[in-house]
Amino acid sequence: MNFETLAQQSISTQHETMAASVAQRIYELRKKSLMDSFGGFQNGDHRMEYVASVRGIEFINDSKATNVNATWYALEKMTKPLVWIVNGQDPKNGYKSLRSLVEKQVKAIVCLGDNNAKICKEFGDIVTTIVQTETAKDAVSVAYRLAETGDAVLFSPAAPSFGMFEDYKDRGDQFKNAVNEL
Repeated sequence: MNFETLAQQSISTQHETMAASVAQRIYELRKKSLMDSFGGFQNGDHRMEYVASVRGIEFINDSKATNVNATWYALEKMTKPLVWIVNGQDPKNGYKSLRSLVEKQVKAIVCLGDNNAKICKEFGDIVTTIVQTETAKDAVSVAYRLAETGDAVLFSPAAPSFGMFEDYKDRGDQFKNAVNEL
């Protein structure tokens, strides 16, 4: 191989190295920009929304969880022992996918409204305390009495409001008002 060929290969390698360095720098800038933009992200109202801590018990509003999948996400994200407020209004719901999470973290279930038979049947063998309530205020009051310092009360209904409330916002607002009245 002659000198000219070696020189051309060296220049080509330098250009490739320089291009790779520039690409890496652009990637890092984009990555940093993306990370910075997510750094200040907060959940919106009614989705894993911290409401208050009362007597060392955290209250989380996840009223936007209008299906089982959304509630699975909420349960999966929680790290404290839970009192779970759920609404069994959707007769089509299947709760089997929640069993392992409920077994691991939920110490009591507070059912809000009617049609909670499927919830009782699905979780009655793994959660010893299941209480029926009629209003958001009653559900919060019962959950507060069942919880202990260090626990969390998670309001993640797993169903639409079906006439009990105007919508998930009204349902979440009633939950928050009840918590703020404690």
